[in-house]
Amino acid sequence: MLSPSAPVVLLLHGGLNDLSGKTGLAMLRYRSGPIVAVIDPAFAGSDLQQVSGIERAVPVVADMAAALAYGPEVAVVGLAPSGGRLPQAMRADLLAALQAGLNLASGLHSRLGDDPELAAACSRAGQWIWDLRQEPAGLEVAAARAAALPCRRVLAVGSDMAVGKMSACLELQAEARRRGLDARFVGTGQAGILISGQGVALDAVRIDYAAGAVEAAVLAAAAGAGPEALLLVEGQGSLCHPGSSATLPLLRGSQPTDLLLVHRAGQSHVRTRPGEVPVAIAPLSELIAALEALAALGRPDGLRPRVRAVALNTARLDAAAAQLAVAATAAEVGLPCADPVRHGAEVLLQALQ
Repeated sequence: MLSPSAPVVLLLHGGLNDLSGKTGLAMLRYRSGPIVAVIDPAFAGSDLQQVSGIERAVPVVADMAAALAYGPEVAVVGLAPSGGRLPQAMRADLLAALQAGLNLASGLHSRLGDDPELAAACSRAGQWIWDLRQEPAGLEVAAARAAALPCRRVLAVGSDMAVGKMSACLELQAEARRRGLDARFVGTGQAGILISGQGVALDAVRIDYAAGAVEAAVLAAAAGAGPEALLLVEGQGSLCHPGSSATLPLLRGSQPTDLLLVHRAGQSHVRTRPGEVPVAIAPLSELIAALEALAALGRPDGLRPRVRAVALNTARLDAAAAQLAVAATAAEVGLPCADPVRHGAEVLLQALQ
């Protein structure tokens, strides 16, 4: 529903310099269409690049009233808060957007289209609220149909949530396309779908149909793809996280030919909420072995997919420390390693080819 050319205003209340804003930050980094303003009262008037590190010239304003001066057509909720509920601090700006005739796109678990106050604020003919976190209609149980595709299928798998699986895939896609390759992306989360315009919101699908939903999205994205094509499937969650169950349906549904491990440099435990018991991330060599063993099960082709490389998120390190971390990780696991956002995806693409 979100046109690639539609001028967008991002609602990032408190998320411009925080992982809770990962949806909006990903759009700022990767959306090719226009983003005309960002709303974050805490940083109104600040330079976007200085706050977020993203090189994009977009004004940061305090509220929707200020954002309307830049001519947006669609308001996009850029936050991904724990639990996916609508932050109350954002409600007034959502109402103002709808009352001004803007369309609204949201990846929250809260269904904004079912909110009586927000729905009543839609008065323009054709105005819409897109709640993208919905289970697609007509789903089937997975049957390993993706294994018959001729194209390479790379699944990004992470040591934790929010470590950069989508970013790694999009950087790989951009590098492959620079080389003239047929590279396609399958979004499985809200940011990936908003950026690419296709995919499936995996965490909105009932568990019995989760692998089937991934399978359907992969088959759709791979239509017409030949053996030289590269299909990059956005990962979700992690085997290491006690609250995540997304890795298995992604493996079953995509029937990957190769795996890309994504890890944040220096992170030893999964991110949990305050007061929760810490959970350690397994040594990367053990995690790789577990992922490869799982990927070899439940497939009709007898293939044993391998982790071909590690995409290392070094965003919290300075340049020198980042280089050392990349070298140390490569030595630890015996695989090519690079930070695709910081250093480019050439090393990773070569490993996958």
